[in-house]
Amino acid sequence: MSDKDYLKDISEIKNLMNKSSRFISLSGLSGILAGVYALIGAAVTYYLVNSYSYGVLTLDGWIFRTVMFVLFLVAFFSAVTGIFLTTRKAKKNGEKIWDTSSRRLIFNFLIPLVAGGLYILIILAQGKYGQTGGLMLIFYGLALVSASKYSIGDIKYLGFIEIILGLIATLYPGYGFYLWIIGFGVMHIIYGSIMHFKYDTK
Repeated sequence: MSDKDYLKDISEIKNLMNKSSRFISLSGLSGILAGVYALIGAAVTYYLVNSYSYGVLTLDGWIFRTVMFVLFLVAFFSAVTGIFLTTRKAKKNGEKIWDTSSRRLIFNFLIPLVAGGLYILIILAQGKYGQTGGLMLIFYGLALVSASKYSIGDIKYLGFIEIILGLIATLYPGYGFYLWIIGFGVMHIIYGSIMHFKYDTK
C-alpha cells in the first residue's frame, strides 16, 4: 500500500471520528430565518416604543410586556424553525437527530444561555435595563462558542462577533438596540447564508 493510500485512509478515519463526535446537520436556512424573525421583532419593538412610549422603554406598562412577548416569539419561532429544518436535514443525510453529539451540543449551548437569561431577568427586576441588549449578545455569543466544539466549527466565529458586539453595546448603551439588530438580525442572515451555501447545497 502506497503512502498516498495510507494518507487517504487516515483522512477517512479522521472524517468518521469528526462526524461521530460532532453534530453537523445544523441548517443554514434556519439561521437566515432566525435573522429575519429578529429584524421583524426589532421593527415591531421600534414602532411600539416610538409610537406609544415617546422613544423610551420603561419596565412597567403594556409596552414593556408587549416587547417581552415579541422577544419571546422571536426566540420561539427561531427555535421551532431550527429544530424542524435541522431534523429534516439530518433525516435527508441519514443521520440521527438525537445522539451523544447532539446532546452535548444542546447541553453546552444551554449552560451559558440559561445562566445569561437568568442574570438578565435579575437585573431587569432591579430596574437595570440599560445594558440588556449587550448582555444578550454576550451570553448568546458565549453559548455559540461553547457549543461549536460539538458542531460545525464555523459557528464559533459568529459567537466571537456576537461577543464583540455585546461588549461594544455595554460600552455604548445608547446604541444597544441597533447593535442587537446587527447581531441577532444581520449577522444571522449573513452567517446562515454562508452556512447554507457551504454545507446545505452540496
